[in-house]
Amino acid sequence: MATEKKATKAAPKAAKKTTAKKATVKKAAAKAAVELNATNVGYRAGDVYQTLAAENKALTPAEIAKAAKISAEEVYLGMGWLFKEGKIKDEDNKVTLA
Repeated sequence: MATEKKATKAAPKAAKKTTAKKATVKKAAAKAAVELNATNVGYRAGDVYQTLAAENKALTPAEIAKAAKISAEEVYLGMGWLFKEGKIKDEDNKVTLA
């Protein structure tokens, strides 16, 4: 005689209740795109030039951005304009008036 084994089903486990806190995610404010036109670039060049003239020393682009209260991208736009015109020069990885 063959012995048959009965399949036994495990009793379902009670679902564990978890009270996980959802992480609060701060969304960064959407940055406004820098408008690329001659007028805006010219204004940023003026901001960079006036900041360098007021400080009267060589500054990094980050220092210029902070002092002029403009973004780093805007500093680079203005610096490009001023480099092309020969108004500024590089001095030990800082920018100064030419």
